[in-house]
Amino acid sequence: MKKIIGTACAVACMAACGYVSPEFVALAPNGSAYVTEATAARVACVSADGKLLRQWPVVSSKTHKAVDPTGIAFGGGFVYVTSGVADGELQKCREDGTCAGVVSVGHSPCSPVVSADGSTAYVLNRFANKVSVVDTGKMSVVKTVDVLREPFAAALGEGGRYLFVANMLPYCAATNDVVAASVSVIDTKTFAVRHVLLPNGSTGVRGLAASPDGKSIYVTHTMGRYQLPTTQLERGWMNTAALSVFDGATGAYVNTVLLDDVDRGGANPWGVAVTADGRTLVVAHAGTCELSIIDRAALHDRLAKAAKGESASGIVKSAEDVPNDLAFLVSIRRRMLAGGNGPRGVAVIGRTAVTALYFEDAVSFLDIDDASAKARMLALGPKQDLSKDRVRRGEMLYNDGSMCFQQWQSCASCHPDGRIDGLNWDLLNDGMGNPKQTKSEIYTQWTPPTMITGIRKDMHTCNAAGLIHIQFVTRPEEDVHCFDAYVNQMKPVPSPYLVNGNLSERAKRGEALFKSAKCADCHTPDSKGPNGEHLWTDCKLYDVGLGTATETGRKFDTPTLVECWRTAPYLYDGRALTMEDVLTTCNPGDKHGVTSNLTPEQVKDLAEYVLSL
Repeated sequence: MKKIIGTACAVACMAACGYVSPEFVALAPNGSAYVTEATAARVACVSADGKLLRQWPVVSSKTHKAVDPTGIAFGGGFVYVTSGVADGELQKCREDGTCAGVVSVGHSPCSPVVSADGSTAYVLNRFANKVSVVDTGKMSVVKTVDVLREPFAAALGEGGRYLFVANMLPYCAATNDVVAASVSVIDTKTFAVRHVLLPNGSTGVRGLAASPDGKSIYVTHTMGRYQLPTTQLERGWMNTAALSVFDGATGAYVNTVLLDDVDRGGANPWGVAVTADGRTLVVAHAGTCELSIIDRAALHDRLAKAAKGESASGIVKSAEDVPNDLAFLVSIRRRMLAGGNGPRGVAVIGRTAVTALYFEDAVSFLDIDDASAKARMLALGPKQDLSKDRVRRGEMLYNDGSMCFQQWQSCASCHPDGRIDGLNWDLLNDGMGNPKQTKSEIYTQWTPPTMITGIRKDMHTCNAAGLIHIQFVTRPEEDVHCFDAYVNQMKPVPSPYLVNGNLSERAKRGEALFKSAKCADCHTPDSKGPNGEHLWTDCKLYDVGLGTATETGRKFDTPTLVECWRTAPYLYDGRALTMEDVLTTCNPGDKHGVTSNLTPEQVKDLAEYVLSL
């Protein structure tokens, strides 16, 4: 771990092996920026004038093999990098890339945040739904704090008193009156936590940043208008892009503004940053390949006026109406091309936005004061021909909102990372007025038919229909094959319920119950994919007494149980928040497995086994 690969030859050799995928950006006080290369297992350091200063590999201290980085931060003169999944680490690196320490931080670490004095690092454990608190001097975990669901981004507020953590997905039953993701606000002195709901329909929370003084916190996310049937896209009928504002001193929610225009969406907002002088807010739109450049003072002035019911630049709105106003940012926001496809992480050096372009294998540099400026590009790896790679092109198209009618959404708007958004949608493919859960696409190529009611015969048909009926576009057949290729290569993430890759003692007891409760009758253990992948479904439709209202007596698809630990809420309408709910309160008459005779401890055993698959 003391060595650094510093020769141009070695770096070029590593980059030639595949894609680079720049993702997260962190600034150093000297004006340089550090960028994670998500699929090249590297970190790059770039200067404000667009030069590559150095690259170094991210290597596991346990296996001594390259491992993809999942987040980055700078603090106390060191670069902190998270990596790994089931056995993740936080590495403390000197500015030249040499290792100064490493600590195991549990399952799926990402997005580290370092305190102002550099003594503490906060690491988000995305799939374990925790925050690990690390003493950076001793490089040891001193505490873990529970948050809600898939913490993905974080920042410290004024004085470092509160840590704001963006939970990417809703943690509630999809049948609730309000279904939305939350921001967890952690008191860094007492570690008390409060969870603040974002507006109804908020999901896909990808970015969170603080103003330089910490007095304001900015959160980027999608707002799904899931209460409406999906009959159109105009005026953000299905999905809108949003920026929520919090008070960095108190943790209070302020309001939410939309990042779209009336007739042009800003799909999939991701990274967010504030200039050092506090004048400007910059948001990366991963779906439309743009940056929003927002006059920060004018934004807060309009929010303050709306709170008083006063006119804001010709806009008369109450505070309650602001999250639905597609014109709220008119005249105080410019949209600028980021320079390439897949802008994700963003930072600002002076008045230059530095953006990680995931699908360009490059970093862009854009003068945010020049409305006519074009981004300067810095390649971090060799140029790839995506026309020869259906998987990579499919991933790019899956996340591309620019090809959607009016750019309102991409496939990833409802299926972040190919999984679920936690919302019920009325997709009209099986009638109107009967919304159903978004399904994960893991292993869908081997478990036909698709959709909860099995309305599509296979994944290819489903992908083709999605372009027409969800994105309201007609695309070449080749695009559908690219979608297929991307979905087909998805691999499940190891469950956080496993212990060193094996079932826990509780899950082992649950394994026997899985058979005796007749769960295995439909979720068959011997069903396998072409490479021996366990599918845990017989691919048949059954009426197990779950249908309500117009769905009474309806047969539903038997879903795979693979990765079900990450796909809550459960059942066709998301009424069951937990797996224990599935086995108890949502299983009247034992039609969905014989579970009424189980003790509370046995229910926990069975649930943990299923969640370990």
